Amino acid sequence: MADALTLPQLMRFNTPLQIGDVVVNSRVLQSPLSGVTDLVFRRLVRQFAPESMLYTEMVHASQVCHVRELPKLMEIDPNEQPISIQLFDCRPHFLAEAAQCAVAEGADTVDINMGCPVNKITKKGGGSSLLRDPKTAEAIVRAVVEAVSVPVTVKTRIGWDDDEINILDFAQRMQDAGAQMITVHARTRAQGYTGAARWEWVARVKEQLTIPVIANGDIVSVESAVACLIQTGADGVMCSRGTLGYPFLVGEIDHYLKTGTYRPEPTVVERLECAKEHLRALFEYKGIKGIQQARKHMTWYAKGFSGAADLRNQLCLINSVKEGVMLIDQAIDEL
Repeated sequence: MADALTLPQLMRFNTPLQIGDVVVNSRVLQSPLSGVTDLVFRRLVRQFAPESMLYTEMVHASQVCHVRELPKLMEIDPNEQPISIQLFDCRPHFLAEAAQCAVAEGADTVDINMGCPVNKITKKGGGSSLLRDPKTAEAIVRAVVEAVSVPVTVKTRIGWDDDEINILDFAQRMQDAGAQMITVHARTRAQGYTGAARWEWVARVKEQLTIPVIANGDIVSVESAVACLIQTGADGVMCSRGTLGYPFLVGEIDHYLKTGTYRPEPTVVERLECAKEHLRALFEYKGIKGIQQARKHMTWYAKGFSGAADLRNQLCLINSVKEGVMLIDQAIDEL
């Protein structure tokens, strides 16, 4: 069970999240996840979290500026608002132009990735490498703010490594440059996704800034979300890896914050039925590439029940929807 929220806390989290002039009727956000949060996945999350802010996978600004047709990563459903398109690069003018395209595509906000720890991103000056170049980060935010009419937000980490934790100065610079919200993944770049998230840094950022501060990192359940909010005083939480194979999480946390009661967790059968829906939709949207991408998703769904390991081993090799559905139906019959 989650630690009890006080009545004032419950009342606060039952009020809208104000991002500039955009009002979001949920304090729980679905993180952008590369290779995961495509249109298909977001539709699943939206079923259970109708009012939460969702994010596209991060889009390289040069992909937008150098092609005549916008990348598929930027495709959004007209009915999936509120929606944010996340961009990354280290060149302010490229990001400004890409942000204009994102708004034309229907983005309610534009998010700048300044936290991705992957080497191929940081070596080119993007993602979390911007923590070491705050002047460029400021220039990026200012350029994008000037280029678009929607709120500009930033997602980052607490620092490059334990010797370079500079989130307090960096976050202040982002706010001063015009960012309307900041999401803090409470790990350093060096940590990657290992070790515990250090929520105490989110609390310090929240004490310092006037714009909304969203906590990210180790938000994997209702209990962890509530504990994070109590410890940090953040304005909301962003779910990341806890949603892999579990698109129900954002909605479960949102329901609790709004009502103080738990939504019943999906049964194993309901989770596996969701996996089949996800598989079919990926194939319809992307064809054979969708099947290839579905393999990892299917293995994430196959957890926490007898025979799950064997099912995972088989699902990671599927070559068709029929094969995947057959394997899942066999697993359901054996429960």
